Amino acid sequence: MKRLILGAAAAALCGSAAWAEGELTLQLKWVTQAQFAGYYVALDKGFYEEEGLDVTILPGGPDIAPTQVLAGGGADVIVEWMPAALAAREKGLPLVNIAQPFKRSGMMLTCLKESGITDPKTDFAGKTLGVWFSGNEYPFLSWMNHLGLSTEGGAEGVTVLKQGFNVDPLLQKQAACISTMTYNEYGQVLDAGLTPEDLVTFKYEDQGVATLEDGLYVLESTLEDPAMVDSLVQFVRASMKGWDYAAQNPEEAAEIVLDNDETGAQTMDHQLRMVQEIAKLTEGSTGALDEADYQRTVDTLLSGGSDPVISAAPEGAFSHVVTERAVE
Repeated sequence: MKRLILGAAAAALCGSAAWAEGELTLQLKWVTQAQFAGYYVALDKGFYEEEGLDVTILPGGPDIAPTQVLAGGGADVIVEWMPAALAAREKGLPLVNIAQPFKRSGMMLTCLKESGITDPKTDFAGKTLGVWFSGNEYPFLSWMNHLGLSTEGGAEGVTVLKQGFNVDPLLQKQAACISTMTYNEYGQVLDAGLTPEDLVTFKYEDQGVATLEDGLYVLESTLEDPAMVDSLVQFVRASMKGWDYAAQNPEEAAEIVLDNDETGAQTMDHQLRMVQEIAKLTEGSTGALDEADYQRTVDTLLSGGSDPVISAAPEGAFSHVVTERAVE
């Protein structure tokens, strides 16, 4: 059975209703797009159904915080970036990473070449940089701390422009650089008429400050229910099958995403490009969290000088109990 719930009332519809065996609700980090192709493919191709699951996918949006939806009982599993998840955990929400389909980060700063920026260590100071918030700012803040740059402005620091989820600040030259994902906003910049030769990009991966993105998280209490763990094993196994299928069949995967986009806002060209770029981030992942990648993320977040994203190394922030069975 395929089920999609859209709109602001989605979480309320799911509410905190008692969990029924085989039913799972997944809250996405953002709107319906190929960033989540693996889940939509698994739904459309019947991979969840083959596992005996009835999965509901809730699209996200600018006013939806997956951690809050999970805390309020509106979802069983969420897609979230690890910096936001660990920050929420430190503040008291007992989130646990159960799987990590994305092995690499797609985040980068895209700068106008005319800004004169060639090296972040020497050229960011005094510049205005566009940054996403709502939990997406944590990797950026860690990076600036690594560089020893204040985010309060001035000649020796950077001025942070709270960036909307668009590329307008770069196009309108309100910022020297903006936050982009390799699979999304960078393409939007090119679609707007700029060329790669007009731009300079700095990938978080290349700068040594990449953190894990788009992991699957549940509450600790969820893992105390053996039947729920069984369903999560089935969910992760089917989801990874969906990701593999999407990588091998990008055009079909893009079409499936479009079929599930009730807003009509997406285009085939953009979604196809996104599927292909996302495949570079999931390549080599079995779904199991690599503890070296986890530790790199934690170390990056801890090395924030006087204002780290997290203040202490987390305990119990991930579990292999699901993936040990899902990827066997």
